[in-house]
Amino acid sequence: MEISYKWLQTFIDLPESPEEVGKRLTGTGLEVEGVERFDAVPGGLDGLVVGEVLTCTKHPDADALSLTTVDAGDPEPLSIVCGAPNVAAGQKVIVAKVGATLYPAGGQPFTIKKAKIRGAASEGMLCAEDEIGLGQSHAGILVLDTPLPNGTPAARYFNLEADYQIIIGLTPNRIDAASHLGTARDLHAVLNRPLRLPDVSAFAVDNTDFTLDVRVENVDACPRYTGLTISNLTVTESPDWLKQRLRTIGINPINNVVDITNFVCHDLGQPLHAFDADKITGNQVIVKTVPAGTSFVTLDGTERSLTDTDLMICNAEGPMCIAGVFGGKESGVTEQTTRIFLESAYFSAQSVRKTAQHHRLKTDASFRFERGTDPNMPVFALKRAALLIQEVAGGQITSDITDLYPSPVEPFRVPVRYRNIDRLIGIQIAHDEIKRILTALDIEQADETTDGFTAVVPPYRVDVTREADVIEEILRIYGLDNIPLSTNLSAESLTEFPKNDVNQWQNRVGQQLTAGGFFEILTLSLTRPAYHEAIRTSLPGTDVTLLNPLSEELSVMRQSMLFSALETLAYNLNRRQKDLRLFEFGKVYFQTTTDEGTTKYTERMRLSLTMLGNQQAESWQQKSQPVAYTDLAAAVQRVLNLFRIGPDQDRKTDTQPADPTLFQYGLTYLLNKKPVVSLGLVQPRLTKLTDLKQPVFYADFDWDYLMKLGSPKVRYQEVPRFPSVRRDLSLVLDKSIAFEQIDRLAHQTERKLLQGVNVFDVFEGESLGIDRKAYSVSFVLQDPSQTLTDASIDKTMQRLMSAFERELGAVIRK
Repeated sequence: MEISYKWLQTFIDLPESPEEVGKRLTGTGLEVEGVERFDAVPGGLDGLVVGEVLTCTKHPDADALSLTTVDAGDPEPLSIVCGAPNVAAGQKVIVAKVGATLYPAGGQPFTIKKAKIRGAASEGMLCAEDEIGLGQSHAGILVLDTPLPNGTPAARYFNLEADYQIIIGLTPNRIDAASHLGTARDLHAVLNRPLRLPDVSAFAVDNTDFTLDVRVENVDACPRYTGLTISNLTVTESPDWLKQRLRTIGINPINNVVDITNFVCHDLGQPLHAFDADKITGNQVIVKTVPAGTSFVTLDGTERSLTDTDLMICNAEGPMCIAGVFGGKESGVTEQTTRIFLESAYFSAQSVRKTAQHHRLKTDASFRFERGTDPNMPVFALKRAALLIQEVAGGQITSDITDLYPSPVEPFRVPVRYRNIDRLIGIQIAHDEIKRILTALDIEQADETTDGFTAVVPPYRVDVTREADVIEEILRIYGLDNIPLSTNLSAESLTEFPKNDVNQWQNRVGQQLTAGGFFEILTLSLTRPAYHEAIRTSLPGTDVTLLNPLSEELSVMRQSMLFSALETLAYNLNRRQKDLRLFEFGKVYFQTTTDEGTTKYTERMRLSLTMLGNQQAESWQQKSQPVAYTDLAAAVQRVLNLFRIGPDQDRKTDTQPADPTLFQYGLTYLLNKKPVVSLGLVQPRLTKLTDLKQPVFYADFDWDYLMKLGSPKVRYQEVPRFPSVRRDLSLVLDKSIAFEQIDRLAHQTERKLLQGVNVFDVFEGESLGIDRKAYSVSFVLQDPSQTLTDASIDKTMQRLMSAFERELGAVIRK
């Protein structure tokens, strides 16, 4: 948001520099991002002053030149050679002193230097209007009629002194400050100086010759609507002061009437709109919605199809303006306009926001209405604008003010206790100072006691609705820099910190995955219904469908992270990115029906991993290999290891085959019989839905469950002093038996000495039989209290072999 320094001074006295004002505003929470000088003309007339020609004689060597001495406010007069035919002694003139840079109309800038012209010294230049960029005339130098003393800056004489643009990074909650008045309110409170409001006491209705029938049919979307008519005005170019004000804040002038509505919007924060009254058919102004599909052409010439929730300002025949958003082409003010209907209203923030989002229109008016304007400002702003329009365009006010306000918006009443102010700010602030601050912010105090009071907050402060909000207002004006820091810092919190910080866990997992070559992606939660139909049997519930989807292809909330990842893979493959490792933290959504028949909406956090292409880029050092299931399984295990889940961790997992709807093959890890992660090769029929033809490996973590399992505590133990022993067995088994069954049985059989089980070879062949395979398995044994003897090792291995033969039907190859 841009604020004019000189404009701001019309509301409050500001002897401080623009930079100092910026610091004060930043201290109140209106963060100033920059202060930039704004010149009404190039160069700002720097180095140009009012001077007086003391003497003027002809140059001895040039008939067209004159030798002058000029009082430019310096201790000694300047000697200047001048070629203007109208120069004469006694004239007040504009003097460009040595070092000044001139920006002539239609020419290139040049800098004044000391020079000798035909042998005569010249220490400056007497200027014509075109030479300083103020006009086109070059008939002679400017001759002034002014009592200003010599040496007065020319910018002051022409009322063209530089202004400064104060750029504020306005946060969404501070829409009350989106105007010069709103910004001045904060300065009024922090500087404790009087605030000057514009004087509208001169407002008067000239006659009631042109009165319109104004009705509001949708009072929910338009709680207050005011307006009046002005007749016999002249639409033309705005005066210089108005154009300069608007240009300072980055707005291009249009005409005097439209410029006044823009001026008042940024002056008081109240958007207004002017209609060409001759285009209002039936002399009726009706605020209502129209049937869906109604066509309407806005001021930018775009034809738009309206929805049945768009609030419109209509005449007897049809819509003229999208309320609070954008005007219509047919009813806009032009040079032919001689009478107007001037509107000043308070529209519902929800209504304007919905309409602006639907039509993708962002205007100064919608920016303010969407966030909440002041319901008590429309009449004051209407009077202010009407007086200014009469000043710049003439005309008479030809109707009484129409003010339709059936249900006035009440102030917010917020109970506040002094002990909570002291507790949250950290120090005790005098009660008188608290009252001064709140009064300066238009917040009244009612029901005062020794313990506290009720803050009566004006409705334009839409962000101050709780006790903590009121305390924040006190603190930001009192000044954070005025709060001393104690030796021992502490802070109070209104809520308990979670056992596991989700953000910290995401950072830990994300750092590990990126270290393993993965890239994080962020995708939309919206997806195509066709994707869900392809995996319907594996989904946890029914789809959550959007009421107002942007398109049919993005009309439901996703129930699986799979297709978001597949679409990202396809996008990158189309741009020749072939070797991809991706991960994403995201939510899935579904709805279910309870036993009582009510609908329950659920959202769950997931973590997905996706791999495609080769293990590493092609290199002379080693041949590139395509990614395999084991690569994904290793990445999954590294994530589980962070949560101490897995074979060598505190918490063991069981496994079962992954859902065949999603995976061609794979596993689901279970902890406490609940799935933690599923991983495997994605079914080709699913990858084809996103035009992928290569194998895709995918893993889906239940992140919410992982958060319940995670713990920041780490357990340490001493490195064993006694050596471990490895023994190998070759087991011939039925093909249906998985290694996980061997591992589980081994740990059930030997709980004390067995430290680890690993398969290092698998063999299948005709010599074993069609339905048989051989596992080569190693067993690591260790006793932390003593060295193992051959007898104890043999006894343990014999017990393991017996269990394999008995439980799994294994044949031990010796």
